[in-house]
Amino acid sequence: MISTNALQLAQTLVRMNTVSHHSNLDLIHFVRDTLEKLGVKSRLSFNADKTKANLFATLGEGKPAGIILSGHTDTVPWDGQDWTFDPLGATVQDGRLYGRGSADMKAFIAVALAQAEAFLNSDAPFAIHYAFSYDEEVGCFGVKELIADMKDAGIRPLACIVGEPTSMVPAIAHKGVYRYKCCVRGKEAHSSLTPHSVNAIEMAARVVGRVRDMAEGFERHEPRFEGFDVPFSTASVGQFHGGIADNVVPRDAEFRYEFRDLPTADAAGMQAEVIAYARSLEPAMQKVAPSTGITFETICEIPSFLGNRDDAVTRLAQRLAGEQGTTLVAFGTEAGLFKNAGIPTVVCGPGSIQQAHQPDEYVSLDQLARCEAFMQGLAATRQL
Repeated sequence: MISTNALQLAQTLVRMNTVSHHSNLDLIHFVRDTLEKLGVKSRLSFNADKTKANLFATLGEGKPAGIILSGHTDTVPWDGQDWTFDPLGATVQDGRLYGRGSADMKAFIAVALAQAEAFLNSDAPFAIHYAFSYDEEVGCFGVKELIADMKDAGIRPLACIVGEPTSMVPAIAHKGVYRYKCCVRGKEAHSSLTPHSVNAIEMAARVVGRVRDMAEGFERHEPRFEGFDVPFSTASVGQFHGGIADNVVPRDAEFRYEFRDLPTADAAGMQAEVIAYARSLEPAMQKVAPSTGITFETICEIPSFLGNRDDAVTRLAQRLAGEQGTTLVAFGTEAGLFKNAGIPTVVCGPGSIQQAHQPDEYVSLDQLARCEAFMQGLAATRQL
């Protein structure tokens, strides 16, 4: 059974509106103040306008190295969703805690925070680091600042546990998420004079077709990575905008697309192929109008993650969670960024991704209890 303290902390965090387009400072300051009462200082790293912050804190200062417990503080919105419960109500009913962020992933942060005193009093030969970030849901932007700040401070952790909802089964791989915007500048004209124009929509459509061709190529030819729901890389176009009237050759068009790459794939090569194809279209466009062209903007680049069953942190997570196996997850996390920073990483947290981002999002109290037992075991651990 989950402790009263941990459940109340989870409810407190869920009741804070930290949708990504809002500030997360109320939550960050609450965690900071809670830790300060225990004599623990926190490092905050901010976004450009100081409306959001990451928090990094060490419990067990002076120990030679530590294990990161990582969680993001932002949530997705609930606009237009049909909720039975108040998204910020943190209602407990029928063995579940309901609310936006309950599964993804405030419950993990709350349970970790509830164990702060136990971590401080632990005889473990390693410290525990809390790493709580902003803007994960919109591109893992905050954690990049957190990792940079951690490096500047000379902190070199032993390992990282990212508490995304895996039903407490350690996950050792996920795909990357790379999103881009393509903008085409053509030359407008009356639609009766098409030879004197460059049709931005038509040029954009050619690039869209190339993205589709790549997606079909991944499905036909890419070596499979068994364990994923879709065991090959994918590509898709999510938005397309262009044109002002039926009888005006459009000057501008833009679209957004994404790659979800296997951990064994070359995401940079995928984008390079799209750019190279776009460049091949430009000479003919610029022969009509030199000002035409195609530009690209990066929306987000979240690297794939590939851990290892034999990593000490994976074995630790298995032992603490009481799980013999591991899993792969389809969703992106901050794990790849920690791994790329040279920190062995595993993803393991309470709740299911099936409930995340959904109306009436919830995490079961049984999952919270399993997570609390995991944290208690971590505090009692004497070696990795």
